[in-house]
Amino acid sequence: MKLEKILGNELSPWMTGGGLEGDIVLSSRIRLARNLDKIPFPNRADNNQLSEVLSCARGAVENLNNGSFQYYFEELDNLQALDRYLLVEKHIVSPMHVQTPQGRGLIIRSDGSVSIMVNEEDHLRIQALTRGLDLEGALELANYTDDRLEESQSFAFEESLGYLTACPTNLGTGLRASVMLHLPALVYTKQLNRLIMAATQLGLAVRGLYGEGSESTGNIFQISNQLTLGYNEQEIVENLNSMVLQVVEQERAAREFLIKGSKEVVEDTVWRAYGMLRYARSISAQEALATLSQVRLGIDVGMIKEIPAEVFNELIVLTRPSYIRKFYGVSDMEPAARDRMRATVIRNKLQGGTE
Repeated sequence: MKLEKILGNELSPWMTGGGLEGDIVLSSRIRLARNLDKIPFPNRADNNQLSEVLSCARGAVENLNNGSFQYYFEELDNLQALDRYLLVEKHIVSPMHVQTPQGRGLIIRSDGSVSIMVNEEDHLRIQALTRGLDLEGALELANYTDDRLEESQSFAFEESLGYLTACPTNLGTGLRASVMLHLPALVYTKQLNRLIMAATQLGLAVRGLYGEGSESTGNIFQISNQLTLGYNEQEIVENLNSMVLQVVEQERAAREFLIKGSKEVVEDTVWRAYGMLRYARSISAQEALATLSQVRLGIDVGMIKEIPAEVFNELIVLTRPSYIRKFYGVSDMEPAARDRMRATVIRNKLQGGTE
């Protein structure tokens, strides 16, 4: 399968850690919503029209392959359910996109940093992911992809409204910008609700690990813009970037407050979490993310020095249920067995793969 290397063997670039404000900002994402002219939106299109969109997407790959990276197209129907949900866990597609795979497809760049969901809520949803706080870099990637697509496709556009989209909140640029942040100190000091209220007042949304409709797991949150109409791309990116820098500053202040006021408690929490991950023989997905968050905090404040910070980014994906099943080649695995396998993956990673 063309996607096998991306699905099973490679880490996406954002998972390698680092980047600007990389101790708090895990990744930046730009998503552009586009629809083909004269074809109804996916929720109104019939099977023939959805197939027409898939055919256009397949043909567009040739233009995208003119650059340095290879692009692949696949209809979701051709992927096993396990592989579809692995794409969600790697933040390549949305949960909604894989729930009903009929008539849907995916274009993906060979390194996984650019993907295009075909026939999700819109005909095309272009996504670019970068590590750390790098919305400008993600925007450049997304716009390059958009330009290549527009060389062979005519998009639905109206002068006074901009790009036409299935959801009115995406009208205009069709751009959604988001960042994924690790905010343990703001959670521990109970300041997160204040942050959410402030973000809402500024037209931003705060969501969980997988975006809209998902829970906040492992103290990981996504902050994104809610409106696109009336704003240009640069304004959207600059507004979100400014808010994120404020959140980063608040998270750092909260960490300093915790260390100064409750250092022994924090140390005990961090080292207990590290000991559990290093030696546990069974651990659930939720418990793994919560405990990994505590260990990452310990790494970032200098308590744990022997583990690189990017291990946390990698294990966000490597400990998820679909990846565990994929890694061990077992599509149908009992939860108890999966918990044992997850503990093994974590131990191996923390011990440099020596076990």
